[in-house]
Amino acid sequence: MSVDWSFGGLWPYEPRWHSTPEGRIHYIDEGPRDGQPVVLLHGNPTWGFLYRNFVDPLVAAGHRVIAPDFLGFGRSDKPTDPENYRTLAHVRRLSGLLDSLDLHGSVLVPQDWGGLALAWAVANPDRVSKLFILNTTMHNPDHFEIPFALRLFRLPGVGELMVKGLGLFHRLFLFRIGVVHRERLTPNVKHAYLAPHVTWGSRTGVLVFPREIPVGPDSHVAGFTTQVEIGLERTFRNHPVQIVWAMKDPAFTADLLDKWLKTFPQAKVVRLADAGHYLQEDAHERIVPELLKFLAT
Repeated sequence: MSVDWSFGGLWPYEPRWHSTPEGRIHYIDEGPRDGQPVVLLHGNPTWGFLYRNFVDPLVAAGHRVIAPDFLGFGRSDKPTDPENYRTLAHVRRLSGLLDSLDLHGSVLVPQDWGGLALAWAVANPDRVSKLFILNTTMHNPDHFEIPFALRLFRLPGVGELMVKGLGLFHRLFLFRIGVVHRERLTPNVKHAYLAPHVTWGSRTGVLVFPREIPVGPDSHVAGFTTQVEIGLERTFRNHPVQIVWAMKDPAFTADLLDKWLKTFPQAKVVRLADAGHYLQEDAHERIVPELLKFLAT
């Protein structure tokens, strides 16, 4: 059965494709080619659809809007080998896509695992002018308290059953724990989030992400995140940075916001008291105007 990837007009954008050795990455690229590029970056288990309420207002303001799907998510290909979804593999592919678009003066809007794009910013400071940071982290993981549900997903065997078999990352974390205003997740919206991951194998990337979380300084990606943190402080401390933070996020808590403020003490911060991990669902009507003002300054 074919999928209507517009989901009743909620996502009416032309699909574009970037080839990698592991499979094709899907992205959208809307708005004028000479507009300031705004790159919208999703996390787990969402895809570009998470930013559906951002695209049209940004384009109307004259911006070029790019929203990629990580491999294994959205309309991107979904190979079943877990090794395809390691952190550095995602960084390599995302960097390749952004390099191919020849962006200049771009603004990154990362949330959750979308923060991996900050590694590209550090490597290409001449291509990035501003950072608009939503709940994410890219710091030395001296300690990270993982929510109970995600701790279960990390367990061998248990995680396979819960995430790949029962689809509980979507049904438990995305649809319940991670959103405050659940009434916004209409049947059509839920369908849009479930449609990319209808089989056991297609959920491989969803399972690998929680197992890649660096919970301490000995984690295998701790060196990478620490170097990105150092690079951000060195390169972007004097750049325009704004942070919009959901205060009811069970994963990215207020102590991680404090880390960002040590990296960027000059950043403007907007705290959303009534928004959860997927703050684009809970509070897009507050975030989008903040982003438009930030871009206009």
